[in-house]
Formats: sequence, structure tokens, C-alpha cells
Amino acid sequence: MSIVLSPSQFIFIQYDKRHCMIIETRTEPHANYKLKVKRSSAGLGLFADEDIPKGARIIEYIGIVRSSSDEDANKYIFNVSSKLDIDGSPRYNTARYANHSCGPNAESDIKKGHVWIVSTKHIAKGEEITYDYGKEYFDVHIKPLGCRCEKCTKRREKKDGLKI
Repeated sequence: MSIVLSPSQFIFIQYDKRHCMIIETRTEPHANYKLKVKRSSAGLGLFADEDIPKGARIIEYIGIVRSSSDEDANKYIFNVSSKLDIDGSPRYNTARYANHSCGPNAESDIKKGHVWIVSTKHIAKGEEITYDYGKEYFDVHIKPLGCRCEKCTKRREKKDGLKI
């Protein structure tokens, strides 16, 4: 189904198997810096391949923009608003590899329906890009398995070292 807005504009509307309206598919990676995906303490991670200054837009979180649904168990869903989500599960979404951290060096910034990962401090070449996924995501997806971010891993190692 398509809705005509003007002779030169239209929106293609489609529904997925959960009956969420798919509004747009964003497939162009908008990275402003050289980045690499490689192994990290939490699986695959996103790493700076050049120095990134504080306050810089690093990369846009892209994917299938669709109507919000509370029923989705996909861990790559980024809630943009009460009405819109971005399903960032496609592998072309390089930003999906930015892992959670309890001591992050970046944060998410939502502007006009777009989600950007923005540095909160200088990120050196070779450093992993991380941000706090938020309490709700942490409680559902991370806490049951244990946080594997660098800050929590060091805390566990220190605690285990004191028990010896």
C-alpha cells in the first residue's frame, strides 16, 4: 500500500509478521569516522580506527524504521519514540556493534527520528566505542547473564582477587 502526499512524494507502507508498520528502510551507513568491527570482551565490538574528538557524531544507528511494538524480543530494536522503533538487526547497521558499558565513552542522541552515537570524551584510535543501553535493556538482556563491559569485568576481577 502507498499513500500519496503530493505528486512528487509517497510513503511505502508494509507490515511485518508482528503487524508493525514498516515506514522506511535505512541502509546507507553514515559513519563520520573510520571504524572497525572486531572481537571485544562482549563478543564483537565497534572500535575507532582513528582518534575521535569529544562531542563528535560517530555513526548513525540505521535499519528498518517501523511502528513501535512491545512484543518484539529482537535485541537490536532501538526505541526512537512512543510510535517509532529502528530495527537495527541487519548486518549493514555497523552501529549495532557498539556495545553496552557501565563506563561508556559515547551516548545515543535522537534527532528528528535519527539515532546517532556521539562521543562523550576523546576516543583514541583502537579504543572500543561503548554507550549505556539504559536501565530497561540492561535489566532484561544484560543483567541476567552478567555485564561483560570493561568496568564490570575489572570490578569482578578485583573482587575475586580479594577473596584469595
